[in-house]
Amino acid sequence: MSLLLRGGRVIDPANGVDAVQDVLLAEGRVARVGPGLEAPAGAEVLDVTGRVVCPGFVDMHVHLREPGFEYKETVATGTRAAAAGGFTAVACMANTHPVNDNGAVTDYILAKAKVEGVVRVYPIGAVTRGLRGEELAELAELAEAGCVAFSDDGKCVQNAGLYRRALEYTLPFGVPVISHAEDTTLCQGFAMNEGVVSTEIGLPGAPAAAEDVMVARDILLAELTGAHVHIAHLSTAGAVRLVREGKARGVRVTAEVTPHHLVLTEEAVRTYDPNTKMAPPLRTKRDTEALVEALADGTIDCVATDHAPHALAEKEGEFDRAAFGIVGLETAVSLLLDRLVRPGLLPLATLVSRLSRDPARLLGLPGGSLAPGAPGDVTVLDLEQAVSVDPRHFRSRSRNTPFAGLTLTGAPALTLVGGQVVRP
Repeated sequence: MSLLLRGGRVIDPANGVDAVQDVLLAEGRVARVGPGLEAPAGAEVLDVTGRVVCPGFVDMHVHLREPGFEYKETVATGTRAAAAGGFTAVACMANTHPVNDNGAVTDYILAKAKVEGVVRVYPIGAVTRGLRGEELAELAELAEAGCVAFSDDGKCVQNAGLYRRALEYTLPFGVPVISHAEDTTLCQGFAMNEGVVSTEIGLPGAPAAAEDVMVARDILLAELTGAHVHIAHLSTAGAVRLVREGKARGVRVTAEVTPHHLVLTEEAVRTYDPNTKMAPPLRTKRDTEALVEALADGTIDCVATDHAPHALAEKEGEFDRAAFGIVGLETAVSLLLDRLVRPGLLPLATLVSRLSRDPARLLGLPGGSLAPGAPGDVTVLDLEQAVSVDPRHFRSRSRNTPFAGLTLTGAPALTLVGGQVVRP
């Protein structure tokens, strides 16, 4: 079946397109893009005048929790949350139970996604067995099974020698190793960013240096080995500087940033809302300004949500005992449109690129483009739609968000995967 999206503003950074055009999808792929296209016989026509038509958004950092933690999230609920948030593909981290450190777990995730998922799912394999940081996981087996990257996300591999071997071992696979950059000896027992606010409200803090030290180490190891290191959830101005300098030297280093690190600071923690507790923690205004600048100039390659669902009981009680992380799939796009694009801090075309073309290229995924023959994965935005963030209506199984009650302007209006609408 064919589908014609008529009259929208097409923004396709991969092909340098930003113009009012039509997009024809046929047999699950992009057939044609251009002005005044005629609908083939029997094709469905959707009028998207006044809306923005983009390549499908890719979130390269989510926690789908399955297998093992289905009370928090499942492949079914997580992919529906992704579709609701405008994402057509997600890459899921390995900190499941059992850990995705062998091909059997990867096969399970892909099988569940094929049957129950509504967007594309790409597993990320563990770097070390059981995420224990002691010996390498079955990296070749994981790559052969379909893992698109390796990461012990949620934990940092503290052993530099082991991490060097992991980088060298992955060179033939051509996939990145994703770093959760955190020196645990500098931030043991932390609940928030170390600074004036943590001192005033009496919570243990993690200094920015805990992230910066590991970012510096991993860039040096990437330079030594020639491997591709990707820094997850960048959060400090110092780490931004290190990534920028590494790129200038030709090191294969890339980085991502989360929406919450772009729009919130440590000041949000003054409420003691456990939904403001995350790792890395919310930083200072200086850090967020550096992150926005780096996202705009390309030092930071993409936006990723670090969607981390938790049950209510895990986010209740004392702040310093609550679980780290928030859900992000269903709020990310609206937050970025409202807080970055509308005030003019980030061009819309740049945001589209950081959500589509750039993460797809980084992981070597199909998509990220509306060129003829590309997968028929499309995100349609309504820049004027008002959205009230109400966790009760989330498709995710979890509700842990610090953005409840906000009214935002701009939202995904349609999500299409393989030419089919998965989020009306």
